[in-house]
Amino acid sequence: MDNTNRKKLVISSEIALFLRGLIIGKVLTILVIGGLFWLLVRPRLWVSSNNISSQSSNTASIDTSGFGTVANMPIGSFKYGGSTAWAPIRQLVDSQIQSDRPELQLRYVEPTNSNPGSGSGIRMLLDGQLDFAQSSRPLTTTEYTTAKQRGFTLEQRQVGIDGIAVVVNPSLKVPGLTIDQLQQIYLGQITNWKEVGGPDLPITPFAQRPQDADTVIFSDNFSDKKDLQNQAFSSQVQYVYSTTEAVRKLSKTPGGLYYASARTVVPQCSVKSLPLGHTPSRLIAPYREPQVPTQECLHKRNQVNTEAIKNGSYPLTTNLFVIIKHNNNREQQAGEGYARLLLTDQGQKAIEQAGFIGVR
Repeated sequence: MDNTNRKKLVISSEIALFLRGLIIGKVLTILVIGGLFWLLVRPRLWVSSNNISSQSSNTASIDTSGFGTVANMPIGSFKYGGSTAWAPIRQLVDSQIQSDRPELQLRYVEPTNSNPGSGSGIRMLLDGQLDFAQSSRPLTTTEYTTAKQRGFTLEQRQVGIDGIAVVVNPSLKVPGLTIDQLQQIYLGQITNWKEVGGPDLPITPFAQRPQDADTVIFSDNFSDKKDLQNQAFSSQVQYVYSTTEAVRKLSKTPGGLYYASARTVVPQCSVKSLPLGHTPSRLIAPYREPQVPTQECLHKRNQVNTEAIKNGSYPLTTNLFVIIKHNNNREQQAGEGYARLLLTDQGQKAIEQAGFIGVR
């Protein structure tokens, strides 16, 4: 082989070696970059995915206990009614339910032939005019019996507590009343304010008719524990259609007296709430001290003494019940679903925001 051919062969070998080295270098570069990608990027993606899973798991384990967490809610439009003391709950709590659970459509129905109240609402439920009822007094033996005669049962499920306030004309000067004195006034055994430390002035007690009344004052709240619910009020008691009517009449009756939901009457400017107690030396106000004078009421309303109601020192309270019709039908589903909503953390908080006491 001559020198010229030998040089060409050497050059060709060098070029081949160069190209082979270049190719191997690129392959190694790709492998290195791929390895770095695997070590640096892939683990980050895995950790990120794992974090998302962990966050979802933690969120699911937290008991938010809101309206959205309640399962097996019925779908459709349902009629309910009853206690006028529940009006703040219907305005605040029920509006939240409608927003969060639109599948449960609630329609409040007033009675056509009687006063609105716990009693009339329960009667409408018994008669099939409502799917469930709201009550601020317990069911009576007669109501339980009537339900059984009609082929179903009633359940009262407590969701809150309310205080019962006794109100009088703002001009009346009296330190307060004991529970026994209040009982005797409505039974006609005390007829003049001077008998309870007030002026020489006849007492004019007002009340809703027992069959329609929102609240019951003759119950276990009384120290002698008598079953006074079936005892007739005194003939001196003047019956009113509603708390609004009673408040209007009290403002014009110096010796007038009335009882109703504390949430409803304590903030009123045209009446004055009285402290109550089991003994004259231990009277507890249904309002937060100090009491706002009548002349300042329009600018600064009295607030309910929720602390005294909650700790049990205030002597006159009532429970708030959802009355459920147990008939294995849509009425039962609606009543149970509504009660479950009110017993969630969100429901209990809203009940307290409405001025009542929760039970959880």
